Amino acid sequence: MRIVVGILIFSLIILIHELGHFIFAKKNDICVQEFCIGFGPTIVGFTKGETKYSIKLLPLGGACMMLGEDEDEEANRDPRSFGAKSVWARMQVVLAGPVFNFILAFIFSLIVIGTVGVDVPVIGSLKEGGAAQSAGIKPGDVITSIDGEGVSVYRDVDNIEAFCRSNEIEVAYLREGQTFKVKLTGTPVPGTKLTDFGFKSGAGRVRLDFFNTVKYSANEVFFWIKTTLKSLGTLFKGRADVNDMQGPVGVVKVIANTYDRASNDGIFYIFINMVNIAILLTANLGVMNLLPIPALDGGRFVFLVVEAIRRKKLNPRIEGAVNVACFFVLLGLMMVVMFNDIRKIIFPG
Repeated sequence: MRIVVGILIFSLIILIHELGHFIFAKKNDICVQEFCIGFGPTIVGFTKGETKYSIKLLPLGGACMMLGEDEDEEANRDPRSFGAKSVWARMQVVLAGPVFNFILAFIFSLIVIGTVGVDVPVIGSLKEGGAAQSAGIKPGDVITSIDGEGVSVYRDVDNIEAFCRSNEIEVAYLREGQTFKVKLTGTPVPGTKLTDFGFKSGAGRVRLDFFNTVKYSANEVFFWIKTTLKSLGTLFKGRADVNDMQGPVGVVKVIANTYDRASNDGIFYIFINMVNIAILLTANLGVMNLLPIPALDGGRFVFLVVEAIRRKKLNPRIEGAVNVACFFVLLGLMMVVMFNDIRKIIFPG
């Protein structure tokens, strides 16, 4: 059951992403040849109008295939092909997938925060003798910023260890209406690349009124966008490597493990935990697809921006070759990540 739930959540997120491309393709009168969930051989499908709708054998993916999308010069002579449309129309189609992921993350955030509240950045407890306690921070203090970056949820405090740039940070906090600033010097966590600044736990979640629920739901989406970008930063800075990345197999395993941990607390907590992890995944997918890498939505958008500036189309053969080359590089990376996911399942630890 837990594996099925994992696949369903992952498939839903992909479905919404591709639905964004599909809706805006139709809106701009672009011929959609196939709309599918999954990869590989078709299990079930039907054709309505010009579009084939199908479910493929491998459920971890999906596609919205448009006429002329692959920069085929002959196909692009058709006025309803992707390449024949205006730059603005193509930009809409390309950006719609990631934007739909962020909208889905916002809707899921409304569900979670409206149901169980938000983890306000209030200190619940500190590590005895840790840097935070030694600097005068106390339970009940409200953390407002870390190194000049605003804090909206307690998870920003939790993430200090993973994303801090050095072993020294500046923390601003609020106590009885007065703002204080202190510098904390952390200690390395043995066997890791992390730094411990002495924070232990937050004060818990707080239920909000309607308008603050909407506000914090938007903050939740930005939190996960920011966290994804910071995680990519650790990869480029050498604080993480490919072995720390997770592909579809690893994601499904994480969902399954989360399902198992929540199952002891009942259906309600299973539901909340599944929606919570879906927020992370859909925001992550939106960010990853916006990276300016050819073959991804972000790379295509960059090509379109260049085209708009030049007021002239790029050579379709060059653009197509770059996209294909990057696609195979990304496919190779995905295979490496998937192999690592499977290896970790077979040989844990």
